[in-house]
Amino acid sequence: MLFGFEWDLSSPLAFAISIMPILLTGMLVTIQAAVLGFAVALVLGLVWAVLKSAPIRLIAWPATVITEFIRDTPLLVQLFFLYYVLPEYGIILPAFMTGALALGIQYSAYTAEVYRAGLQAVPADQHEAARALNLSTARTFTHIVVPQAIPRIVPAMGNYLVSIMKDVPVLSVVTVLEMLNVAKIVGDRTFDYLIPLSLVGGLYLIMTLVASAGVRLLDDWLPKQGIPLK
Repeated sequence: MLFGFEWDLSSPLAFAISIMPILLTGMLVTIQAAVLGFAVALVLGLVWAVLKSAPIRLIAWPATVITEFIRDTPLLVQLFFLYYVLPEYGIILPAFMTGALALGIQYSAYTAEVYRAGLQAVPADQHEAARALNLSTARTFTHIVVPQAIPRIVPAMGNYLVSIMKDVPVLSVVTVLEMLNVAKIVGDRTFDYLIPLSLVGGLYLIMTLVASAGVRLLDDWLPKQGIPLK
């Protein structure tokens, strides 16, 4: 029994059915961590992209160094740093929040490059037209450049959403009870790893297929000329 769920070991099918509720509970944690981490990656990645594209080298160079460092160091190292080192300086976060933040920071270095490619793909005459209309730099960026860049980067961002979802099991090292960690605990207590791990593989397949389908629908729905803003 784990978290009040009882397991029926009388047959493989009964065992699979009895552990499905607790695996679904772990699946919910997996989805929450992936969504929160991806949200952090989207926001922080845009910040990195803007800083790296700044014409002032004093701003662009540090941002480039930081993102390269994040991208070239393992997620596990960053996770351990946030979970074990920050408390020494008085910054204590729950395990789940620490894991989601680590995922977001790691993937922000990748989404930054996707953002930068999308922003640079906007034709230069769009910037010139905005200047001709006497639009401010901020308004040009938010109302002209970004709406045209978003449809170009949706497929790549969707790939990172799927990737971040599959990296959530790393959070088990800091005691986050995501789906794979739950399956391992079930296997440790029942000495049967085949069924829980097989179910986890199937649930991950379903999650990634649903996420990929959602990204494709979003890509088809967005106007290729850009998102109209009022």
